[in-house]
Amino acid sequence: MSAASRSSVQTSSSAASRKPRFPALWSLATLFLLAAQPVQAQAFQSQAPIAFLYDSQSGAVLYEKAPDEPVAPASMAKIATALVVFQEIAAGRLTLDSEIGISENAWRKGGAPARGTTMFAAVRSRIKLSDILQGLIVQAGNDAAIALAEAIAGDEPTFARIMNERVRALGLTKSVFRNATGMPDPEQKVTARELAMLADHVVKTYPDLYRIFGQREFTWNKIRQVNRNPLLTMDLGADGLQTGDLDGVGFGLTGSAVENGQRLIVVVHGLKTARDRATEAQKLLEWGFRAFERRQLFNDGEIVGDASVYGGEKGRVPLRTKGAVALLMPRGTSDKLSARIVYHGPLAVPVSEGDPVAQLVIMRGDVKTLQLPLYAAETVKPGSLQSRALDAVIELSTGWVRQALARITRS
Repeated sequence: MSAASRSSVQTSSSAASRKPRFPALWSLATLFLLAAQPVQAQAFQSQAPIAFLYDSQSGAVLYEKAPDEPVAPASMAKIATALVVFQEIAAGRLTLDSEIGISENAWRKGGAPARGTTMFAAVRSRIKLSDILQGLIVQAGNDAAIALAEAIAGDEPTFARIMNERVRALGLTKSVFRNATGMPDPEQKVTARELAMLADHVVKTYPDLYRIFGQREFTWNKIRQVNRNPLLTMDLGADGLQTGDLDGVGFGLTGSAVENGQRLIVVVHGLKTARDRATEAQKLLEWGFRAFERRQLFNDGEIVGDASVYGGEKGRVPLRTKGAVALLMPRGTSDKLSARIVYHGPLAVPVSEGDPVAQLVIMRGDVKTLQLPLYAAETVKPGSLQSRALDAVIELSTGWVRQALARITRS
């Protein structure tokens, strides 16, 4: 086997008995699935048939139960509807002052005649986008969702295709949307993991518009409605997102809360009552904030390690993450931490600064705590013929990661 076809691994505890092969480039969905492994021994148990608890900053999954089981989203589909609208605003195709028309179809299918969740928009009226977004998000209005779909795509089926395209671009491969409202459709399915992925993206990408999800109430057409998200009334630091329920499916919730700078995203589904839904989501969030502590591993811009380069003007390239790296550790744990840097190596030149070229894998005992991409910190151009001939041997180094792990385990 040639040196260029081997996998390079750096370990912080002991050398691996064999060198695993991983692709150098990973999709967002793959990173979420692999990086987001449960960091605890699942000692906590939720009564929800489906549950998922995710730490937004570190990418760690704190709890999961049937996270990839397809279920009907109900009104939680409106998170994807909001995403498309937010993207249209960001692209300049809509503004908060844009007027959205309420067609007879939107009024009849989603308004007062439908007897579902509605903002009570008047038929053939025109409403500013800033108001109809509150109708969509705060009041979970089906009339608002349909009107937005028609304004953006002409009709709801076409809008649903846009929803699917947008979430596929985020790496959501299992979720399928057939309408903007979440109304029953046998083909419309989501998973708890992908709802968390979607929520995390909305929170991080559109922080100003995301604030609407935390709004407690909204009045339209002289009708005041409170936000159906029960987490907003609890002392949890909750600021979103959306609830949903359907006959035969149960009660679900996708929520997010911040405490001491830590954001957790929770998804529960399949509960028998709205009270059960609120109780289980609250218990998960409170446990997540209480049972774990964050320990800093690397600062923003700090070099994490290096990778071997074949045929370059330099034999190695330093590696770094994007942003600071922290671990969530169960309080009182004595488990040993270990780490490795994994890449296809040696890397072929040219290597450009900012290229994703490796993965940092952190283990707590036998549990994968964190996996995230590493980027080239420098550009490496092709070297001389002589240097290319001499670069046939891969060397492994362990210094940076070993020292960082030792630092946090002593803290």
